[in-house]
Amino acid sequence: MAKTKLQAAGKPKKKDNRKAELLSSPVEHIDITRIDGRALIDAMGKMSFTSRDTARAAEILNMALTDKECSVWLTMAGSTGAGGCLHVWRDMVEYNMVDAVVSTGASIIDMDFLEALGFRHYQAKEIPDDRVLRDLYIDRIYDTYIDEEELQHVDHTIYEIAETLEPRPYSSREFIFEMGKWLAAGNAKKKDSLIQRAYEKGVPIFCPAFSDCSAGFGLVKHQVERIKAKKPYVTIDSVADFRELTEIKLAAGATGLFMVGGGVPKNFAQDTVVCAEILGHDDVEMHKYAVQITVADVRDGACSSSTLKEACSWGKVDVTYEQMVFAEATTVAPLIVSDAYHRGSWKKRKARNWAKLFK
Repeated sequence: MAKTKLQAAGKPKKKDNRKAELLSSPVEHIDITRIDGRALIDAMGKMSFTSRDTARAAEILNMALTDKECSVWLTMAGSTGAGGCLHVWRDMVEYNMVDAVVSTGASIIDMDFLEALGFRHYQAKEIPDDRVLRDLYIDRIYDTYIDEEELQHVDHTIYEIAETLEPRPYSSREFIFEMGKWLAAGNAKKKDSLIQRAYEKGVPIFCPAFSDCSAGFGLVKHQVERIKAKKPYVTIDSVADFRELTEIKLAAGATGLFMVGGGVPKNFAQDTVVCAEILGHDDVEMHKYAVQITVADVRDGACSSSTLKEACSWGKVDVTYEQMVFAEATTVAPLIVSDAYHRGSWKKRKARNWAKLFK
């Protein structure tokens, strides 16, 4: 069936109270600074199964934060930001628990940047037929909603930022830096986004598959219009991403990974050890500390589920201080990070400010 003119313009067929009803319960992001996870983590350490794994993961994160030589990296895949963890990741940057971030584009753009522009994610208190949601321009992530009209505003904002930049190749880290700069210049509706905090703290954010999100739509629009006008345009250089993160690994020495989900961010961060070796640095350390939270099944050999012990066989991760936690991340990650925040090792850490490497 052909689209109506209204649909083709990116608007829902109908605007009525139904959409307002469905988008009436905003997701509230958990605040790790107000909830002290230490007592629960200590108790879980005396239990078994996933509880003990979670306590061990918290112990390893605290070890990495206490280790004065260690640079800690956060990797994110999945929709934890939409589900209520955006402030957990932001606070890891704010309180010097993270020196670099490697993420899917959706976590940074469709979730964090969306909220930086003043929009929200919503709890799906009821889920009608998804064709009804499509008619209302409501996007669904399991039991969470995003207003598609607001998400298209994100697409167009990315386009507008691209239009202001010198037309040349950028790493995703470079482009996200420009986004943080744009937000900090007074354009943020929400002042405490992860992107803006990372920009202000000198914490680089990498999205190695950057076009696989709303950023991609905005950049495609930018390129199509520039090509039509026979003008040069902005591109994203994923090889530059790999090179830059490897440069951070070489500068850091000892590193620890706190991995939420798996996929490209996990493999990208782990592969820096192998890349450094290919570049002739045969003395580079494997990642010293590693925690991964995932629900993926280990039997299919996929990146999201490959165990950290398996990664050791590739020369990526040491197995002395590693822990797999097979749990849905919004249930355990806030607890682990809250434990680390209240134990306070971050207070004695030296900020790495890896962004200075690229000035």
